[in-house]
Amino acid sequence: MNRLAAKAGITDAAIVSLIAAADSFTVSTMSRRRRTQGHHHQVPPARRDTGTGEIRNGFAHLHVVMGAEGDRAIVGHLHEAVIGTHFARVYVIPVT
Repeated sequence: MNRLAAKAGITDAAIVSLIAAADSFTVSTMSRRRRTQGHHHQVPPARRDTGTGEIRNGFAHLHVVMGAEGDRAIVGHLHEAVIGTHFARVYVIPVT
């Protein structure tokens, strides 16, 4: 996301929609015990992922809902998604 935004000259934007299927991804969620500490989930393929977020000063910040094997949904801050055999479409509205 950061590289694509930079290539397009976008430094600040609202990420209004994310539609993807990732080969693997890493998401962090908040701990029940300590709200300032999170858990990282590294998960194999996901389908029908969705998310929103922002680009500020050239850096993307995404919150996502990822569907994982076993009819699980993993929700949180997206750190990484590997898109290889699948696709990702991110729709942004640049802001000034």
